[in-house]
Amino acid sequence: MRVSDYYKLDKNQAFLDFVDVPLETDVAVFLDPTAIKQLNSTWGHELASLLQTFFETVLESIKDGDHDKAKALLASLNEGNEFHLGFSKGKSQGHGFGELSAESLWESLTNSKASVTGVLQDLEDTALMIPGIATDMISDAVCNIIRGALIKYTQDMCEYYGIPLVEGVDSGPIWNPRKRGWDQELVALPMTPYGKLILVPKIIVRHKLSYDADEYYRHYILPAMQSEHIRMMSPLVHLLKKDGSPRVYKKDLIEKYGKDKQAIAKQTEDRPEVLAKYKSVKAKAKNRPLTTKQIAKIEKEDEPDFDELIYRLKSINSGKAEAGAYEDVIEEIFSAIFYPYLCSPTKQSEIHDGRKRIDITYTNEAKEGFFSWVSLHYPSAMIFVECKNYGKDVANPEIDQLAGRFSLNRGKVGILVCRSIQDKSRMIKRCKDTANDDRGFIIFLDDEDVIQLIEAFQKEAPAKRFDLLEKKFEELIT
Repeated sequence: MRVSDYYKLDKNQAFLDFVDVPLETDVAVFLDPTAIKQLNSTWGHELASLLQTFFETVLESIKDGDHDKAKALLASLNEGNEFHLGFSKGKSQGHGFGELSAESLWESLTNSKASVTGVLQDLEDTALMIPGIATDMISDAVCNIIRGALIKYTQDMCEYYGIPLVEGVDSGPIWNPRKRGWDQELVALPMTPYGKLILVPKIIVRHKLSYDADEYYRHYILPAMQSEHIRMMSPLVHLLKKDGSPRVYKKDLIEKYGKDKQAIAKQTEDRPEVLAKYKSVKAKAKNRPLTTKQIAKIEKEDEPDFDELIYRLKSINSGKAEAGAYEDVIEEIFSAIFYPYLCSPTKQSEIHDGRKRIDITYTNEAKEGFFSWVSLHYPSAMIFVECKNYGKDVANPEIDQLAGRFSLNRGKVGILVCRSIQDKSRMIKRCKDTANDDRGFIIFLDDEDVIQLIEAFQKEAPAKRFDLLEKKFEELIT
C-alpha cells in the first residue's frame, strides 16, 4: 500500500511531487548529495548548507580531538523507517549510521590522513574512501541530516494534497546548523499503521549516487598513476615492441597498490588534485532527475493516462461552479508534463499578508530547456499559474491580477490558463503591453493549447516539448 492508496488521493506517481513510497517497505531510490547541491532554489541551497555544516562539524571535532562529540554526531544518523527509501525488501529497516556504524566511521575518519589534511571534505567523499560506506548508507545519512527541511516539506505537501497531520509526533534528530548540534521536538506529521511518515521530493532521488569508488579509481586515480610511472620510467613501464612507446597497465598498478577503499584513500592523499578534478566533473555533470517513466517502472505503476485527463478537461463546464475542478485538472496536467523542470507546487498561495492569492505556484528547478532559458534571462525563481474557468475571453483585469503577483524575488513569469480565447491578437497585445511596462511576462494558454502541450509531451523529444511556450514567449519580447 502506497501513500496515495492509504490516503485515497486518487493520483499516481506522475501527478505527485513526492515519492509515492510503499508504507510497509522501501522503494529502491536514494537521496544523492550531488543532486541536492545542483538545485537552483533557495530551498535547495538550504539543504546543501545542512549537509555541508554537518560534515564540517564532524571533521572539525575529529581535528580538535573532541572524539566524543564526533561519535555523538555520527550516532544520531540512525536511519528511521519513516522515509521508506532504500533496499529493504521486507519491513523498512534502513542502513544508517547507527551506534556501531558510527563507531566504525569515526575510527576510519580518525585514521584517515585525508580527513585531517582537508582532502576529504564532503559526506559523499566517504563513499569513495571509507570502507563499508555504501549508497544506501549515504542516502540514509542525508535523509537524517536534512530531516528538518523534509518535515517542513511533508507538512506543505500534506496541506496541498489533503493528507491529515497528527500533532505531537517525535521529530527524531533535527540538525541545527547554527548551534552545530542536534535538536529534537514534537511536530505535526502524517501517521500510518506503520508509523510516522516523512515525504521526500522525487526531484532529488536517483537510482544510485553520483560518486562511485570504482569509477573514481579506474578512470581518475589510475590514469594519474600511469602518467607518473611513465615520467619516472619505473619498473612497471613496458615498452611496446611496435614503436617503443611506454605503457603502464592498470592491472599491474592494482596488483602493486591494491584497489580497496584504503588503497583509494592512500593514493588520493598523495594526489588531492585528482579528487578535486573528479568532484568538479560531477558538479558540472547533468545529474538528471528520474523521469516519470523511470519512476513508474521502479514502482511498477502505470504511466499517466493523458487521454483521461483530456476527457476530464473537456468535460468541465465553464463558470464559477466548476472553477475548482478546472484548477485541479490543470494542476495535474502541468505537474506531470512540466516535471522535473517545475516542482513543489502550492495552491492558493498567499502573498502580501494574505491580501493576494495565487492559484498555483511552482518552483523553477530547470537546468535545460525553456524554463532554464527563461531563468537565465528573466526573474523566474517561481512560475505562477492562474486558472480562469470563464465562458468568455479574459481581459485586462485578469492580466493585471496575475501581474500583481510578480516581484523580483518571487519571479516575473506566469501562465494564464483559460477555456478559450476568441480574439487572440488582442490577447497578445494585452500581454505585450504588460511586458513592455516592465510588469512581467504572461504566457496565455487556452484548452487547445493545453492539449497541444500534452500531445507534444507524449510524442516529442524533451527539447521540443515546450516549443509552444517558446513561441508564445517570443511574441511577448519581439
